[in-house]
Amino acid sequence: MRRLRIRSLLVLSLLAVLTLTWTTYAIAAIADAGGLHLGEGAPSRIGIWIAALSGVLLVAALLEYGLRRWIAKPLEAMGRSAREIAGGDLDIVLPESRIREIAEVRDGFEAMLAGLRQSLAEREALEEERRFFIGAIAHDLRTPLFALRGYLEGLEQGIAASPEQAKRYVAVCQDKAGQLDRLVSDLFAFVKTEYPRAALDGETLDLAAEVHRAVEGVRGAAQAKGVSIVAEPPGAESCAVRGDAHQLSRAFGNLHDNAVRHVPQQGAVVVRCKPEGDRVVVVVRDTGAGFAPEDLARAFEPLYRGESSRSRDTGGAGLGLAIARRIFRAHGGDLTAANRPEGGAELRGWIPASRA
Repeated sequence: MRRLRIRSLLVLSLLAVLTLTWTTYAIAAIADAGGLHLGEGAPSRIGIWIAALSGVLLVAALLEYGLRRWIAKPLEAMGRSAREIAGGDLDIVLPESRIREIAEVRDGFEAMLAGLRQSLAEREALEEERRFFIGAIAHDLRTPLFALRGYLEGLEQGIAASPEQAKRYVAVCQDKAGQLDRLVSDLFAFVKTEYPRAALDGETLDLAAEVHRAVEGVRGAAQAKGVSIVAEPPGAESCAVRGDAHQLSRAFGNLHDNAVRHVPQQGAVVVRCKPEGDRVVVVVRDTGAGFAPEDLARAFEPLYRGESSRSRDTGGAGLGLAIARRIFRAHGGDLTAANRPEGGAELRGWIPASRA
């Protein structure tokens, strides 16, 4: 639909007044004389006034129709729509207008409505995710708490009669307390990554050294399980990045801990940090069963745990990989998961290399 500007409408209206006035007069003169006779007699003053008045009235009627349809109605509709939006109704249809300025306002109004609808849908999705998140965390916290309370009551009531039984009860209590500590720590870290510091606000650090420190942090757990974990040297190339050393250390710790917990006994975990172009890449590979096909697409989904690879028996809340990905993305990079052709899982993360 072709649109006019308001100033164009005013110019056309002025031309219409002049044109229709004389056109009306000419029609009236021809009708009075019974035909067109050029140069015969002078037009009567009454005829001129009648023609002028008729032309003005005709133009006024046309202008009123046009202004009402193309300006007044769309503005009234937008006013009503604004009040309906304030009341929570977003299912609004605005009338079209041939006036470009009014149409642009209408288009802006439609864009605002689309943004509001999208924002409302996202808010509802986030609210649903929040309710699910709280319910799942409450369930995961209740499970070890219930077991811990049961074993403590058994100790109090003297059910563990022998020192061996008492020692086993205490070991179970310690294990459940460790699960609770892991759950609370993961929950706190997950919430904290909602407000990450930008990578440019961090310091320049050697990512290879951070990866090596994170490997040493899980070496004890790996040795206790009989798992070999090796951090390959990066070589002579620099692995310098800008970032938050504490957050990155947590991300690497989550990746290494996830690999150690899900690789079978006598398995192996290999960690590599190397520069690739304008980024520094960290790769964690293991000799475990890898991700099930239905789990791979949801590996970084908060609270998601596949039956085989992310069981509750490991004591996690299903937040470790989600936290790690958020930290990588907060530093301008990303984290992906895949299965290796020869078997086992591979987690690959990258961060932009420091230009300093």
